Amino acid sequence: MKKFNIRKVLDGLKEQASSSASSVQSGAPENNLMQETLQSENFQLCKTVRHGFPYQPSAMAHDPVQKILAIGTQSGALRLFGRPGVECYCQHESGAAVISLQFLINEGALVSALADDSVHLWNLRQKRPAILHSLKFNRERITFVHLPFQSKWLYIGTEKGNIHIVNVESFTLSGYVIMWNKAIELSSKAHPGPVVHISDNPMDEGKLIIGYESGIVVLWDLKSKKADSRYTYDEAIHSVAWHHEGKQFICSHSDGTLTIWNIKGQGKPFQTITPHGKQPKDGKKPEPCKPILKVEYKTTRLGDPFMILSGGLSYDTVGRRPCLTVMHGKSTAVLEMDYPIVDFLTLCETPYPNDFQEPYAVVVLLEKDLVVIDLAQNGYPIFENPYPLTIHESPVTCCEYIADCPVDLIPALYSVGSRQKRQGYSKREWPISGGNWGLGTQSYPEIIITGHADGTVKFWDASAIMLQVLYKLKTAKVFEKSRNNKEDKQNTEIVDEDPFAIQIMAWCPESRILCLAGVSANVIIYRFSKQDITTEVVQLLEVRLQYEVNDVESPLDGGGGDRDPPTPGAASPSPQTAGPPTHPSTSSNSSDGVRDNVPCLKVRSTPLKQSPGYQVELVVQLVWVSGEPPQQITSLALNSAYGLIVFGNSNGLAVVDYLQKTVLLNLGTVELYGSNDPYQRQPRSPRKTRQPSGGNGRFDSSYTVDVYSLLCTGALPFFAISSTVLLSVCPPRGANPLDHRDNSFSRSRSSSVTSIDKEVREAITSFHFCETFARKGDSAVAPCLFVGTSLGTVLAVALNLPPAGEQRLLQPVIVLPSGTVARLKGSILRMSFLDNTGTFLPPSFEPWYEPNATGADGEERDKARKRRPVSVSPSTSQELQESQYAVVVSEKQAKVIALPSQNCIFKHSITETSFVLRADVVQMNIGNCVACFCANGHIMALSLPGLRPLLDVNYLPLTDMRIARTFCFTNLGQAMYLTSPTEIQRITYSQETCENLQEMLGELFTPVETPEAPNRGFFKGLFGGGATSLDREELFGETQAGKASRGLAQHIPGPQGLEGMKGAASGVVADLARARIALDERGQKLGELDERTAAMLASADSFGKHAHDMMLKCKDKKWYQF
Repeated sequence: MKKFNIRKVLDGLKEQASSSASSVQSGAPENNLMQETLQSENFQLCKTVRHGFPYQPSAMAHDPVQKILAIGTQSGALRLFGRPGVECYCQHESGAAVISLQFLINEGALVSALADDSVHLWNLRQKRPAILHSLKFNRERITFVHLPFQSKWLYIGTEKGNIHIVNVESFTLSGYVIMWNKAIELSSKAHPGPVVHISDNPMDEGKLIIGYESGIVVLWDLKSKKADSRYTYDEAIHSVAWHHEGKQFICSHSDGTLTIWNIKGQGKPFQTITPHGKQPKDGKKPEPCKPILKVEYKTTRLGDPFMILSGGLSYDTVGRRPCLTVMHGKSTAVLEMDYPIVDFLTLCETPYPNDFQEPYAVVVLLEKDLVVIDLAQNGYPIFENPYPLTIHESPVTCCEYIADCPVDLIPALYSVGSRQKRQGYSKREWPISGGNWGLGTQSYPEIIITGHADGTVKFWDASAIMLQVLYKLKTAKVFEKSRNNKEDKQNTEIVDEDPFAIQIMAWCPESRILCLAGVSANVIIYRFSKQDITTEVVQLLEVRLQYEVNDVESPLDGGGGDRDPPTPGAASPSPQTAGPPTHPSTSSNSSDGVRDNVPCLKVRSTPLKQSPGYQVELVVQLVWVSGEPPQQITSLALNSAYGLIVFGNSNGLAVVDYLQKTVLLNLGTVELYGSNDPYQRQPRSPRKTRQPSGGNGRFDSSYTVDVYSLLCTGALPFFAISSTVLLSVCPPRGANPLDHRDNSFSRSRSSSVTSIDKEVREAITSFHFCETFARKGDSAVAPCLFVGTSLGTVLAVALNLPPAGEQRLLQPVIVLPSGTVARLKGSILRMSFLDNTGTFLPPSFEPWYEPNATGADGEERDKARKRRPVSVSPSTSQELQESQYAVVVSEKQAKVIALPSQNCIFKHSITETSFVLRADVVQMNIGNCVACFCANGHIMALSLPGLRPLLDVNYLPLTDMRIARTFCFTNLGQAMYLTSPTEIQRITYSQETCENLQEMLGELFTPVETPEAPNRGFFKGLFGGGATSLDREELFGETQAGKASRGLAQHIPGPQGLEGMKGAASGVVADLARARIALDERGQKLGELDERTAAMLASADSFGKHAHDMMLKCKDKKWYQF
């Protein structure tokens, strides 16, 4: 274990050139040896689980015995779903779109066909499914795949119209091929088009029906290798479905018609139906409709059959949503969907195609949703979907991930969120119920928070690699609904769309206070309450935060002559006080049309009813200043123990006391430096004050003054800033905020300043509240705010808080900028603190209390508020020389700085050619580390305090803005990001979690007995009429069919065959269950043999009796009498 004697390190050592080296520059107490417990062996990077709706789905399959669902996507991904909590993600290496999926029903295997003309066999009997075999076609394009129930021969239809047959055990091609020119009539010279359907007759496995796109259907006899019948229609075919008795089939066509055919009827269809066509009175053919893309024909034992179809609507239904039509007897139900239908499957009670199907549900795969319809209840209600598939309900704009949060949080959020559930769902259980849960070893609670473009915030329970929505908050309720007039459009010019989108979230899990920054330059503070409340007036603060260029401006018109600047200490109305109930703007448009003091969104003026959950406490809005729109907020932080929030943008920062509802500090970035500005930016000249045209007693002091020198000399009381001085500094017009980054992530940023343009746009990029030393040489810790900027500067702001209780609500909070602490290359991303033993120091917090409590509960609330906030900072009685260490991470570097001396102890250059997108100081099981995600895709971990590289993995070589915006690290080695617009990918960088992951994952395959085959009955067994089996092995095997053409397809073997796959399900219980099932199957076969023997005996007895009767009848007759 490596030890660092910080005391013995000499002050002022030069930085080493190597990027991986750490440099020591200052000392610490000699008797203090900080031990680094984390080593590189404690880190390993791997994906854990993927949540959300499969992005761009393209195919679907269902195993009716195992009761699991598979969905393929256009990017080659596979998502498998069992019971709620049992999910699995797989990926085809080629990334080609999945065009078809076929389960080997109850075999624990899945066949996938891709758009690159490859076919793959997946083993589902292991927790992480793997490919066993692959077959790549070279000469033909795959268009359709069919695998009969309990068959090992896979039919593959191609674009050329041919059908090839593959043995799924060996994944080799059979020599048996159905050529298109043999299937169609010899007199027909036209090509029938691609194969769009293949299926065998439910009652005769030797008869195969083949549907061609042009409208030709062929009934092919596999044994005689010729077509029995051909059925021709003059419209293109999209799908075909059998009646279970095998005497009829139904086709869906491109003109919106359904044709029903008898297999023995030649020429015309038995019946033609246009489900959505208008029937003309003169008996003519109905007007054509949109294509029916798919039809399924399902029978019931006691009632009418179901015909379920997608598409087929009339062309005059412009703008109508996509529909699924359910025809049952004389009733037709048209079910509208929110998104286009990709595919649908009917769930039936039996897997056997030759029995009554008894459908009970329909799974509908939409482009952005998965809907399951209950066919067993009147009105066809949908099932409540238990999977976390609504992440993308509105586009995700930001994320936060909190591991090991307070144990009472998830129950509290669930209790208020359960009241938000919709009504009217089916009362039956979710039908996709296969698989088993894993043995979760992670006992700590985890929460993911997602902010969305429509202003909603969702809280998710992410414990034990599962995901479940807990609570949904709608922030748009705080604002007036926008009206489509020109004035409102002018007010929201800083964003073209989604004015309520969430940009940054800050959350204190212990106090449950939530702070949200919106894209329209607003900040909303929420408190959590278990009681509902009606807020008559939403509390509002308006802040003018603008950075002005240093130029000479002419006197303002309409000001009534020159005025002297106000005396700094004079008391005058605050320009940020809460407005009256109707929230009128102090000034909207001046006489020359310049907007001033106008917020981007209008806070609602009517009473707001707030349900249990998060309830708005305060709204802070940045307003337009002299025609300049407010810049979007780039950083946000809150501290519940101090009762403060702080936010910043490319102009400056503002500190708000949300308990007293006042603005404590409103400074441009330059004013934070004061006279010690390293970039030599000159103080601005005092400007004439402008009296707002709206009157109302609000005071706008947009003059400039060197506040830093006033504060330091005592000429201005610290708290007076909140009531008299509002400093405004403006960037050049048209300047873009510094946080707007291009999609390539290829640039390199540096803290070196080469132009005035960079200087005036120094943005605030990060904050951290802490109890530490604000200045060099301080002897005691005190509440502070550390500020990081886009030019790599770390500045300290001292906070002087009144005592807790009533005095906290009455006395002002004193705020004092205290100068620069450190400088790094690149924007500051993260700041954190360690004590003198290297232990992580979390910010102090206030325990949660019920804000709306009354009576005895109200007394408890008051006691809680008077309690001193929880703090873990060192006490002032101990030796405080070098008692804390600040960890600062920028886009390029990481530094550990000793406090209060402010000497750099360790330094590490993270990257030279790229830059860090996300960095967090995280707590692992046995220590702390810095976790970084770079724009070049590298994920890194650095030790603390030594900043030694512990992990460096090139994880995501190709990144985009979505991943950069949503990537989050959290404690205990967990991380997440939005891998697609609809899916969350969770990863771990902890070796311990990687080792336990196999146990935590659920099992998709479970040993289940295959249902009994339908009983043929005595007479069907005696006289025929039951299902006819086919010896496919003999027909398609190499002995009779010969070998397939060598160049047709390439076989790519997997690591194990089907026999190995069957043995992959581990455990004695699984082995015993499989043995029991095998015995049951053997007994079933013996029973069937016994039945057949009994039927033969009965037949022989009957024959003998008839022969004896005939003999008696003819015994006495002469030969000529016959």
